[in-house]
Amino acid sequence: MSAIRISSRYAKSLLELAIEKGELERVYADMQIVNQAFRSSRELALLLQSPVVKTDKKVQIIGLIFADKLSNISLMFINLLINKGRESLLGEVTQSFITQYKIYKKITVVELTSAVAIDSGTRSKIMAAAESISTGTIELVEKVDPEIIGGFVLKVDDSQVDTTIASKLRSLKREFSNNPYIPELS
Repeated sequence: MSAIRISSRYAKSLLELAIEKGELERVYADMQIVNQAFRSSRELALLLQSPVVKTDKKVQIIGLIFADKLSNISLMFINLLINKGRESLLGEVTQSFITQYKIYKKITVVELTSAVAIDSGTRSKIMAAAESISTGTIELVEKVDPEIIGGFVLKVDDSQVDTTIASKLRSLKREFSNNPYIPELS
């Protein structure tokens, strides 16, 4: 079975347990903490993937790192993953949980990438436009990428609008490379 499918199943189980126990928001916050820890600490991921470090030592280390930060449900879930030999999937499980939580809560993630940071007026216009096409709550994720030169890339669910200058330059380059007016020399 693929790692994505396994991660998704574990995340779904945790989501259902958190809903049943009435601690969904707390577990969501916990999974964000663990996800951030995995993204910021390569050593943590390597530790959990290491076959040299024994299971009980991994449980102990996770307990020391997250004991005062996570709820009992989240700690017990992480310990379950470790005891089942699935600790290497913890990063993927947390990401899958966050995604499933947003689907459950009907939160649409709108990702805006621009060359410079946007002002509050532009932000409110984008939020208004996104709310008009979405049925749930909007979560705006802003990214700054100077390499796009100008314009923006807006992603909503599976749709993408790319108005960047870099994209237009690539398009022009393709058009010029396929110029039908210059005969090919053989």
